[in-house]
Amino acid sequence: MKSSFRNRCLFFLAISLFSACTGGKTGSVAYEYTTIRLGTLERTVTSSGTINPVAVVKVLPRMSGRVEKVFVDDNDTVKAGDILAELNTDVLRLKRDQQLAAVRKVRANYELQLMTFRSQESLLGRNLISEFEYRTAQTALKNLAADLEVAEANLNVIETEINQYAYITSPINGIVLGRHINIGDTVVDSSSNNSAAIFTIAENLREMQIEAAVGELDVVAIQRGQTVRFTLESLPGRRFTGKVENIRMIPVVSNNVVTYTVFIAVENHDGVLFPGMTCAVNFVVQQSENTLVVANAALRYQPSNLSSEQIEEMEFIASLANMNIDQQQTAIEARVQALAAKDSSQNSNSGLVSLLTGAQSRPAPRPTSGGGTRAAVVMRNIWYMNNDGKLEVMQVQTGISTSTLTEVISQEKLEGKQVILREKL
Repeated sequence: MKSSFRNRCLFFLAISLFSACTGGKTGSVAYEYTTIRLGTLERTVTSSGTINPVAVVKVLPRMSGRVEKVFVDDNDTVKAGDILAELNTDVLRLKRDQQLAAVRKVRANYELQLMTFRSQESLLGRNLISEFEYRTAQTALKNLAADLEVAEANLNVIETEINQYAYITSPINGIVLGRHINIGDTVVDSSSNNSAAIFTIAENLREMQIEAAVGELDVVAIQRGQTVRFTLESLPGRRFTGKVENIRMIPVVSNNVVTYTVFIAVENHDGVLFPGMTCAVNFVVQQSENTLVVANAALRYQPSNLSSEQIEEMEFIASLANMNIDQQQTAIEARVQALAAKDSSQNSNSGLVSLLTGAQSRPAPRPTSGGGTRAAVVMRNIWYMNNDGKLEVMQVQTGISTSTLTEVISQEKLEGKQVILREKL
């Protein structure tokens, strides 16, 4: 108890002596002030992106031919199975007639050989022909059966082309984004290297996605489900929102700049978002609502009418307010040791050094065996005028920062407190 009481006395004695030596004086300096107030701050990552449908299907022809009819146009709504276009089948129908005749011919030869084989089989049972003659008839029958299967298969291919492939149908329910053919055009089947899509269909334009390029330094702050805001130059004044849906892990390298593609799910119920639109994207990385904020200039201010030693001493005193008794004692002892390393006769702090160096009895506290390393806390200085009109400084923990404001975290009730913004010229 006596030791604790002695430490408290030592602490307040140190404060008094430091204040007496370094108390701020305003002199003829005039100040501009700002007020610590409640507000909302966000830390964001900015990027740009392109709006696209979630699913886009490119329709390619399954056979070559000349376009006979086109039934849909851009922006038309289609259902799966709807006929989009029809190819000319005149040549195919001629081929079908030719192949049908070939099938009939092969079938007739097969039926004739079947009768011959059955006759040979009967004669073999009565030992009127040799085994070789029987096997020859059997082989001829099998060959004709195979020829008949090939002819019928070729006929089925032609029938399929006429009845199915000649009709270009929609594979999904959606909207036609692009029609790339006209009546009279010749198309090439999808198995060819020269084939190209003849229709582009989007599955759903009510649900869109943004593909945004995010730099390698910022992508680590992006997570699935994160809120995203974006704007369009074509719709000034409107703000849209979305959610991060996925992050493509494959990097994109361009001019030695590494970016990653982030997919953002957005809703397009009113239909104002068109495929291909570019947008400015803001990923909300961190947000604090109803928190204390102060102008950034107030955190950068330093008095011009005080020496660097005076500012250093006042900042040290301000830092003690955020410590417990043990931490304060340790900080004071460390400070005294630093001052003692200087020439004790150089300034008026020598008396304080002599007083406190003789009272050092407690070593700096050591962390316990189970203690972990705490994350670094950013402390900043805020200068203000006290009730006596003297210049003072306090240290506050800072949080989210924007280009103009910074979050202030303090146990004290600082809302409405006026602090120095800058000195008037």
